[in-house]
Amino acid sequence: MAQIFKPSMNTVSKVSIVALLLTAGGVGAALWAINKSPFVARTRIPFDQAVPFSHKHHVAGLGVDCRYCHNTVERSASAGMPATETCMSCHSMVWTNAPMLEPVRQSWATGKSLEWNRVHDLPGFVYFNHSIHVNKGMGCSECHGRVDQMPLMYQQNTLYMEWCLECHRNPEMRVRPKDKVFDMTYQHPADQKELGAKLVAEYKIQKFTDCYTCHR
Repeated sequence: MAQIFKPSMNTVSKVSIVALLLTAGGVGAALWAINKSPFVARTRIPFDQAVPFSHKHHVAGLGVDCRYCHNTVERSASAGMPATETCMSCHSMVWTNAPMLEPVRQSWATGKSLEWNRVHDLPGFVYFNHSIHVNKGMGCSECHGRVDQMPLMYQQNTLYMEWCLECHRNPEMRVRPKDKVFDMTYQHPADQKELGAKLVAEYKIQKFTDCYTCHR
């Protein structure tokens, strides 16, 4: 019986297998990179808003505390969004005729709330409580980044589950003194691991990594 495949086919088959594995690996790496990209993770992409509110101007420039606008962050799951009245407490006296603030004035006049586009938008199956975190010494900038340096608000971190779990497994590397929670300029010291371990014990921080902690 005549030989169907030539001896060279052994080499061809080996090269084909290697090429297939490399292609599969390349596709996997490409998908991983795409999943981490700003387009998919929505990081560092400013959103269009009803008013181009600058955290940099208000926080770094004017020294407005996070809690002035997000006034439920210490006692509620939601940090809260400022009512138009909060905006007008200043803008009824300053920048009263600025065109960019016309939506705020209209909201005040009509009683219709401003419609903001949510920047940090967790899936509906994820539970997150702001008050628990800030009352345990987790600073705003750990999740939201240096908001005081953002002319327009964007998402600093991916908010992926692996990112959350990294902190839940090693809270001592992120926790800070409670009086520094709202300090945007705070930097972790060189002995953060030792300080963090002390704060974890003092604040009774538990390393919750069970599914039902966040998925309820």
